[in-house]
Amino acid sequence: MATDTPATSPAADALLGQLFPLWHLVIGGVVLIVLVLSVRRLAARGQTRMTTALLVTGTAIAGLTALGIFFEAR
Repeated sequence: MATDTPATSPAADALLGQLFPLWHLVIGGVVLIVLVLSVRRLAARGQTRMTTALLVTGTAIAGLTALGIFFEAR
């Protein structure tokens, strides 16, 4: 009985199993660094820009949450 799926060795699965969490940490670290730098730059521009940024971000979060709830209920 032939299948089209390639056979993987247990060693390859173990290696990927160990590397997968490492990549999550690397990606999370890069995102955190970019977030801190962008917030610092935005805060340096003044209070009105910070207020606008918070309002836009809050609206985006509320909109995405509403869309998620709407499409989940369907």
